[in-house]
Parts: sequence; structure tokens; C-alpha cells
Amino acid sequence: MQSESEQTVFVVDDDEDIRTSLSRALKTRGYATRTFGSAHEFLDAYDPELSGCLILDYGMPEMSGLDLQRALVARGASLPIIFITGHGGVPESVQAMKLGAVDFLEKPFRQEVLIKQIDAALKLDAQARQGRNRARDARRRFENLTEREREIAELLVSNPSSSSSKDVARQLDISPRTVDHHRARILEKMRVNSVAELVDLSITTHLFEKS
Repeated sequence: MQSESEQTVFVVDDDEDIRTSLSRALKTRGYATRTFGSAHEFLDAYDPELSGCLILDYGMPEMSGLDLQRALVARGASLPIIFITGHGGVPESVQAMKLGAVDFLEKPFRQEVLIKQIDAALKLDAQARQGRNRARDARRRFENLTEREREIAELLVSNPSSSSSKDVARQLDISPRTVDHHRARILEKMRVNSVAELVDLSITTHLFEKS
């Protein structure tokens, strides 16, 4: 898995001069970059596991920037996108922003403005991936619980105000001592120190949401 320092700024624009100038300017500032001349070229090469952001020309032939954004959304890819355009308007920018674009910049734009948005996009991507990794790790630990432990864990999370051993024992028709044993194992396996932490973990990772 990439670290934040390995994030890549992808540039997709059918204008070779713009690709070259952007890539050169970004590399000078220390950003790792990859350039593509079309949306199809990018889609064929893009690996969702790669961290970074996308600088995307809105008005490309064959497959527009908005079409590429929609294709990425359909794939479940959450790569932050900064649109650049020479002829965009309010309707286009509204569509792009509704689909999650970070910004919609009209050419010519100041390099400082683009850099600011790139940094914001890279930060968003890092935070989102960190959240997904945490959720994946929590799900992996949850799957290591026994069936009874999962049942008790869900009761603890769904109703924290009635999570005493006696309350849970009454609902499952087992002894409070048995609940105590399972609770200790649940907390240990889920790597949390209390029911409150388990509740927080379940909320932030959507652990008990039905797929």
C-alpha cells in the first residue's frame, strides 16, 4: 500500500502542450505525476489501489472529462478530481461538483490556485483511504469472532444503555458470567478497551450495516 509520500498526480488532457507544462511544473514542486492523452487511456491504465488525485480536462473528444468522472464513480473509485477547462460554464461545473469534484478551474488559472487544490485533494484521498483501511481491518477482526460473540457484540452496539451482563444475559437466556467471558473476548479480538470504544468503531466503520 502506498504512503502519502507516494501519492501520484494524474493529468488527463488531450492537449500535449498542457500535459507537458503541467507535468514539468508539478515535478519541479516535488509531485510524482503521470500523464494521459485521453480518458480511455487513463481508464485502461488506472489502478484503484494507487493513491493520489486527478487533474482532468473537461472538454475532451470521444470521452469527456465528465464521462470519465461518471465511469470512475460507477467503478466505485473515489479518486479526487480537479477539473480544468477552457470553455466550461456553470451547468458543467455544477454537474462535476455534484459527482464529487474537488474544484472546477477555468483556463488560464494561476499555478498557486491549482497547487492549493492539489494539496487539498491529496489530503482528502489520504483520509478516505485511511478510513477504508480502518473499516477493512475492523471487518476482518469482526469475522474472527465466533457466532455467539458476534451476536453479543451486535447487542452491545445496538443498545449501549442496556449492555450490562445481566441485560444481555436476559435477552439471550444465558448466564451473566458467560456474557462476561464473551465480552472480554470480543474486546480483545476487536482491539478495543471498552464497549464505548466498540460502539465508536462500529459507527466510524459501519461495521454492523447490512450490505
